[in-house]
Amino acid sequence: MNISMVGTGYVGLVAGVCFADAGHYVECVDKDKSKVDLMREGKSPIYEPGLEEVMHQALKRRRLTFTTDLSESIRKNALIFIAVGTPEGANGDPDLSALMSVVDEICKHATAKKYVVLKSTVPIGTARNLQEYFNKKCSVAVEVINNPEFLKEGAAIEDFLRPDRVVIGCVSNEARAVMEELYEPFVKNGHPILFMDNMSAEMTKYAANSFLSVKISFINELARLADEIGADINQVRRGFTSDRRINPAFFYPGVGYGGSCFPKDVEALIKTGTKYGVPMKIVQAADDVNDEQKLVLYHKLKKHFGSLSGLTLAVWGLSFKPRTDDVREAPALFLIEKFITEGAKVKAFDPVAIETAKKASTVPFETGPDAMSVTRGADALVVVTEWNEFRNPDFDELKKNLKSPVVFDGRNVFDPLKMKKLGFQYYSIGRQALNDANFKTVENI
Repeated sequence: MNISMVGTGYVGLVAGVCFADAGHYVECVDKDKSKVDLMREGKSPIYEPGLEEVMHQALKRRRLTFTTDLSESIRKNALIFIAVGTPEGANGDPDLSALMSVVDEICKHATAKKYVVLKSTVPIGTARNLQEYFNKKCSVAVEVINNPEFLKEGAAIEDFLRPDRVVIGCVSNEARAVMEELYEPFVKNGHPILFMDNMSAEMTKYAANSFLSVKISFINELARLADEIGADINQVRRGFTSDRRINPAFFYPGVGYGGSCFPKDVEALIKTGTKYGVPMKIVQAADDVNDEQKLVLYHKLKKHFGSLSGLTLAVWGLSFKPRTDDVREAPALFLIEKFITEGAKVKAFDPVAIETAKKASTVPFETGPDAMSVTRGADALVVVTEWNEFRNPDFDELKKNLKSPVVFDGRNVFDPLKMKKLGFQYYSIGRQALNDANFKTVENI
């Protein structure tokens, strides 16, 4: 099939490259010429493991091209994906200006029937509104299809090539046939293509991300209680997720969720509920808990030191999760801003996200060439992102580098009993019982 993929951000580039890898002909469109030139050379403007390798193969097979000419791409391709950004606006609503700009170009340049696939995350009801808009403004037939993405950053290639499910919102049998042909190479594992109406497909995206945010906030709230009463959240988690009705995925305590999807999608669902008079009380609570959780390490540091003024704090991890350079809504940036506002100096390291973090941060902070370098002369180490390379440091060197052997672990990377034996003062999330000097043994989990 011949596909126009408009927008080469995280979603559009991954989708375009994977469609090309499956044998389709894909033309990726972006208005940024420098970005297009970079991608023509086989270089990805985003960090995603495995992406460039698949890009190279698709370019070599001439299944993948890049262009800035949107009008020509619209004219020659019947299947047009819109994968432009829909960032949260100042009032909390998604900003659809980039999407509508593409829609208007389609109305101007389409000369034959088009299938317009919304890959961008859009408010519930957008497909219906766009269909009405095309019917009024476009001289040719256009059918709007929803195809929400469910990619995990850091594992996007695997997620796209072997999806748990593909969700399609459409009306006609013709559109269904087009999308079945498009996705047939990706569902040979027996996982389903779920066809439904457009409104339900739009809502499915928000429902999935909001439910996962509820799970994260639930375990984080339990972890805060566990800290106060002296329970071990890992034992609690194992106890309640052993119930076969409760999937243990996403039940891991930490410093809150971030990224491009969860915060924005949660807010959008809350807004939609308010608009239609159905308050999303559970989702709102999850959002509130997450805002509090992002500063949980700050409160632990304040309790330990009394004041942060004049301290030097080493921070490991800047991206919102491992295996990505995405720092949108990253807890690390909230913490760094708070630390610096309180008078502390921050020295940070991340394997891939240093540059994106510096650009996104509201305050300046120092960085180092490796994890251990930023700990030299620091008053404490603060672990915010659970990159694998942080899991087994040279503890003797770490202890030597720090002014005092204090570690605040926001992702429960280290073993509390081991840290105690090594002579560290160690603070984690929901494992206060394991930090107790009287606690002698613990089952390995």
